[in-house]
Amino acid sequence: MAKQFWVNLPVKDIALSKEFFTRLGFSFNPNFGDSKESACLVVGDNRVVVMLFVEPTFTKAARNEVADATRGTEVLFSIDAESREEVDEVARKAAEAGGSVFGKPAEIQGWMYGCGFTDLDGHRWNALFRDASKMPQK
Repeated sequence: MAKQFWVNLPVKDIALSKEFFTRLGFSFNPNFGDSKESACLVVGDNRVVVMLFVEPTFTKAARNEVADATRGTEVLFSIDAESREEVDEVARKAAEAGGSVFGKPAEIQGWMYGCGFTDLDGHRWNALFRDASKMPQK
């Protein structure tokens, strides 16, 4: 069925969003959607694409209003971290880049370590390090 999967995300300012995600260590594909209206954010080894669109362009494509991400959560984007230290680094970088940390780095369920942060538009993200050696056995 599907060969690829990507997420479309509304943002207020492409340039500021690109700067924010670049400061967190993400990359962009300049060959796809690189304009004042959109940018192609590439996430992880599987190269999942998050297309950033300025809100008027997003609204036109979605044919619906943009939700206010600062007042409610429609989705939580989760990214994999290679270590506890990387989770700490993501939280620090997100705050320094103008985001907000809503969940300070902490242990979760005894086998994960994570943090939660918002981007410049209030979209919620979390970074998780999963220690398989401590994962509960079924």
